Amino acid sequence: MSDKVVIKTVEELKTWVGKEVAIGNWITITQDLINKFAEASGDYQWIHVDVERCKKESPFKSTIAHGNLTFCVLSSIARNADVELPPAKMGVNYGSNKIRYTGIVPVGSRVRGRYKLLEVKDVDAKTIMVNWGVTGEIEGGEKPVLIAETLSRRSA
Repeated sequence: MSDKVVIKTVEELKTWVGKEVAIGNWITITQDLINKFAEASGDYQWIHVDVERCKKESPFKSTIAHGNLTFCVLSSIARNADVELPPAKMGVNYGSNKIRYTGIVPVGSRVRGRYKLLEVKDVDAKTIMVNWGVTGEIEGGEKPVLIAETLSRRSA
């Protein structure tokens, strides 16, 4: 999917249920990004932040991204893909139905999300609940590194 997807209305968005809407842009996982996530989350486990120890002791021979970091950078179709969703006054993260970390993401890797629209439900006259299936892939990888369902609410 190389062309920008433009979805103008909620009714049109609903026609995308069950389909892959977009493939995200590649995001490089740098050590700086990992370190900043460690600082924000308080998760300083050595497999993420101790480069020298990882070279010697880790089976991966490098630091790896936190699973939650991978989820955070891939969870938003609006931020990561060339897609325009129907206009909304406000959109909020409503949570996740499930998150599975199915592979490791070594520092320097490039990851991207594939976004499938699972469900669009009317909450009230101005608000919808959107359920996305997100599959995270690593460049050159053969299996996903993340499988998740995310929920958001959008209000007109």
